[in-house]
Amino acid sequence: MILNTIVGRYVFKELLPPFFLNLFFFTFIFLLTRILDITNLIVNYKVGLGVVGRMLVYHMPYFLVYVAPMSVMMAILLTFLRMSSDNEVLALKSGGVSLYRLLPPVFVFCLIGALLTAFMIVQGLPWGRRSMTELTREVAASNIDIGLKERTFNDAFDGVMLYVNKVDVPTRALIDIFIQDRRNPDMPITIVAPRGKLFRAPDRAVFHLRLFDGIINGADLDDRTVNAARFDAYDINLDFQQAMTASGKDRRLDEKEMYFDELVRYIQETDRRDKKYWEAVMAYHQKFSLPFACLAMGILAVPLGVGAKFSRPSFGLGLGITFFLFYYLLLSAGLVFGEAGAYPPLIGMWAPNIVMGGIGVYLLVRAANDRPVRFGFMQGPLSFLRRRRFSFRKRNR
Repeated sequence: MILNTIVGRYVFKELLPPFFLNLFFFTFIFLLTRILDITNLIVNYKVGLGVVGRMLVYHMPYFLVYVAPMSVMMAILLTFLRMSSDNEVLALKSGGVSLYRLLPPVFVFCLIGALLTAFMIVQGLPWGRRSMTELTREVAASNIDIGLKERTFNDAFDGVMLYVNKVDVPTRALIDIFIQDRRNPDMPITIVAPRGKLFRAPDRAVFHLRLFDGIINGADLDDRTVNAARFDAYDINLDFQQAMTASGKDRRLDEKEMYFDELVRYIQETDRRDKKYWEAVMAYHQKFSLPFACLAMGILAVPLGVGAKFSRPSFGLGLGITFFLFYYLLLSAGLVFGEAGAYPPLIGMWAPNIVMGGIGVYLLVRAANDRPVRFGFMQGPLSFLRRRRFSFRKRNR
């Protein structure tokens, strides 16, 4: 068995603490990107903490798709950095244990990370996106001004088109409103008002929109007459539940919301080679390439940890982030050019894994043959930062 040795079990156990630490840390960093939206919902729209917690849970699969490979790489890198700095790798080599014999637990660890990533991208991501859409509808049903977009024609309501120039969030007032009401086909009316306010009917998803100081223009199609009237206050009912149900039925699924079988069916059945088709093809290849990134990045992390000249954890963290950012840059370029149809999506999604895996194998062979891995390109920036830090401390004494 791969882990049926003392060394194998030791290396595998050493990988677990930094993995969970990095998983928590990077997930928290990703969640910080949503903190402004969450704060806005809590402060301005009085959304409960339970709803906010559900939103975070639904966002987690999307974060973990990228966080899991990064955490796998950083766990392997930090583990071998520590073992190298404590001379454990040197002691194992002196006892006849080569670097290659340390790889089986690393491969098992990478496989577990790949399975976690595959589960998140195949099942978790579509579930999270769909659940988030449903939760957004629930929140919007109780806070319709969340769903109203400024300077956008909203025709989701049955027979009513609504345009709002500005939504004043603190007071929930609507500024510069234009409404076209076609619910009475014999007498369509147009309403223009400088301001208005929404009130929700108790226990119903029906909102009363009260308009102030506006003008109603009506056209009688039978008599071919036009009427205009000014008003101080005017109420109009909007059935938000019906609007959200209709929009949900007519809405086309995003490629990230499709489960694997739905994605394959869409790719096979569609005849149009437009942007959505290429996005679906890219999403299909991502479901395989991103889990494989755990293996590619894990192979790269081993020689970086063993052969790095500086074995401080902070240096290893910076080194790992640098290589992961390079991987993410390659992946982003593949997404951009692949969605545009510039080259086959297969190349765009798998090229980052091939590049990083190739670098990892090359460095691994050098490290196994006791040929040190030097990072001369980083010595200049590190020396510059140390000099700047020393001069800054000297000036502030």
